[in-house]
Amino acid sequence: MGGLAAKAGADTFDSLPTEIDVLPLPQNTEVYANDGTTLLAYMYDENRRDVTLDQMAEVVRQAMVASEDSRFYQHNGVDMKGVARAFVNNQRGGNTQGASTLTMQYVRQVVSYSAKTPSEVVAATEDTGPRKIAEIKRALAIEKKLTKDQILERYLNIASFGNGAYGVDAASKVYFGKPASELTLGEASLIVGLVKAPSDFDPADDKKRPRAIERRDNYVLPQMVKMGYITQQQADEAKATKLNFVNKRTPEGCTQIQRPELNAGYFCDYLIRWWGEQAKFGKDTYERQNKLRSAGYKIISSLDLQAQAASVKSINDVMAKKGGNNTTETMMLTGVAPGSGRVTSMAVNRNFSNDQSVNGPNSNPAKKGLKGNWPNTTVPLLSAGGDTQGYQAGSVFKMFTIVAALERGLPLDYPIDAKSPYKSKYIIDRGSPAACPGTQFYCPENSGKNDAGVVNMWSGLGRSINTYFVPLQEQIGTSKVVDVAKRLGLTFHNQQDTDLAKNADEWGAYTLGVTAQTPLEMANAYATLAADGKYCKPTPLLELQDLQGKKLEGGEPECQQVVDPDVARGAVDAGRCPLGDQSAYGKCTSGTASDTKGKVKHPVFGKTGTTDKEKSATIIISTKSLTMAGFYTDADWPQTNERFEHNGGVNPAVQNAMAGAMQGKPQQGFEKPSQKMAFGTRVSIPNVKCNSVSDARSKLQRAGFSVTTGREEPSDCPKGTVAKTSPEGSTVKGGVVSIIVSSGPGGASPGAGGGRGGGNAGPGNGGGNGGVNGRCAQLPWLCPDD
Repeated sequence: MGGLAAKAGADTFDSLPTEIDVLPLPQNTEVYANDGTTLLAYMYDENRRDVTLDQMAEVVRQAMVASEDSRFYQHNGVDMKGVARAFVNNQRGGNTQGASTLTMQYVRQVVSYSAKTPSEVVAATEDTGPRKIAEIKRALAIEKKLTKDQILERYLNIASFGNGAYGVDAASKVYFGKPASELTLGEASLIVGLVKAPSDFDPADDKKRPRAIERRDNYVLPQMVKMGYITQQQADEAKATKLNFVNKRTPEGCTQIQRPELNAGYFCDYLIRWWGEQAKFGKDTYERQNKLRSAGYKIISSLDLQAQAASVKSINDVMAKKGGNNTTETMMLTGVAPGSGRVTSMAVNRNFSNDQSVNGPNSNPAKKGLKGNWPNTTVPLLSAGGDTQGYQAGSVFKMFTIVAALERGLPLDYPIDAKSPYKSKYIIDRGSPAACPGTQFYCPENSGKNDAGVVNMWSGLGRSINTYFVPLQEQIGTSKVVDVAKRLGLTFHNQQDTDLAKNADEWGAYTLGVTAQTPLEMANAYATLAADGKYCKPTPLLELQDLQGKKLEGGEPECQQVVDPDVARGAVDAGRCPLGDQSAYGKCTSGTASDTKGKVKHPVFGKTGTTDKEKSATIIISTKSLTMAGFYTDADWPQTNERFEHNGGVNPAVQNAMAGAMQGKPQQGFEKPSQKMAFGTRVSIPNVKCNSVSDARSKLQRAGFSVTTGREEPSDCPKGTVAKTSPEGSTVKGGVVSIIVSSGPGGASPGAGGGRGGGNAGPGNGGGNGGVNGRCAQLPWLCPDD
């Protein structure tokens, strides 16, 4: 010590800094399910979780002092006797000895952590005289600020114990699977012995474990006996007791989820991506992710254990019945809580893993030679990102058209004579299969090619009548429908959709769901309607706590009213028809997934969707407290040549998941929309029975109605005159009135089919498909069976 001091000089020593920039140590973040107790994942760069001295077994502290600094409680940060002893020994050529006290070792670690450049890190740890002198000066200063126990506690939390474990608590869990408070004498003395050289005495390595035990038996335990911390008998018993090693590195990240049966890796990955986008957690993505992995947060996520488990089980059950390896079939399901936007579940028939060694080839021709995403992938299939842009959702988009129409003053009872095909005013390429023959006008059809008769929003949505929704969209303007979708949280994920949206009022097929969307955003859009039009940004966070358990900002829902509550209730009322529920006004007659209400056993609304050539099948089911969206397609190649069905496919997957998620939950009904929202301003329809068709048309048009000519049916009026109108009596102001032509007393109806579910009442208006024409075979999405 005298030699070092002489070299440095008294003046130089006095001028050395005493302050240390003590930065918070990196702590691992823990992610929990929404119950706050089910651990899902660890996030860290250094596996460390600080604990206090009273959270460590007493033998841990005793072993550390005995083995690393026996005079710790006598010196003032620098052990002069130790320095002299080491100097004499080293000069005599004996085994090299150090003279660093625990305080000096702590100083060295702190200076290293405070280094901001690689060169500063080297300078903090290099074996030179100047570095040791500076270390001594700081150690003396630290001893004046902190108590011995405070220094010991901090050292036990900062030290490295190998296998990615920093701090004694992490080491205890890695090597013995228990917290530091439960360590026995034999376990604690072995762990403490690792500090000297963690890689040389690695107990997780079969070849190095004997060296770790030898150091414990021949050095640490004897030192503890020498200092009187334990008796020789206790030391002998510790040596004789077999150690039960776990030797398992603490798993990190979403590919090493703690509850693998929950398959929550995709939710975990969504949380990380979402976190990186939140300005409230840092100035940029790097700072936000750094905090996530080092701030020691306790994240109570929004993942609902019941909903997630039900979703995983339902998907697995459905896919198991299909047999085969399902290499191209992707069943995706996402749940969202209305009124908060909290994501409750994210499940898919894939494993969240980077190991693609067992994956087959990608089904996308553009990615020939690349691995596909089955069975293992980390691609964000349910929330978009990277190459994943979403999938066509089909007729679930008709709900947005209803919202836009209700906002424009059209009621749920608004009638349209849904003829098939329907010659629209939308301009498309001449010769396109979607165009009316010989024209450039978009010409959608219903299932088969049958007229659906006069339908309203309830029956039109329940039966998914294309030729109701395209003219409805045409009347209110596609841009209004696009605006609704955007307010409900939908975005465009590719350039083609973005370009079409720039001239939205020419986009005839928009109401049929031709854009690329994700299960997450579709679930949240419908959840907004379930919440009476209150949109909440999707969030995976329920509560955020710091290392001390203090609640931090960041978990609060971010919501705003984007749709009038009465409009939202009207849309929900129509949405009850497709799923076999009943509207508040008793207007539901049939549904494309009418078995849903019976399976879920709660009031429900939602919609099914099928896309071009059944490249994907979707269904959205919502109760008042939970919304789930299911997509069934080829995630690698959404333009697949395969077909994906509802029955036996996406429908039971989502229905059973909802049933499981809602089991035991209280029944909640939907609010009834106003009379005005349901029926608008009603006016009387002139009585034109037995009038000529031309006279009847004139009377009805003068009364302000749009007039169409419908089917024939027998009546007591002369053949060729008006048998009746549909509807009769009254209807919404400015609505559509169809003239039913008499075929004479006892005349036969020609029986022109009325689409999948038949038209309004009347003989001959059957519900058969009526045959599929060539256009439907070419473009099934023009006449989907959904």
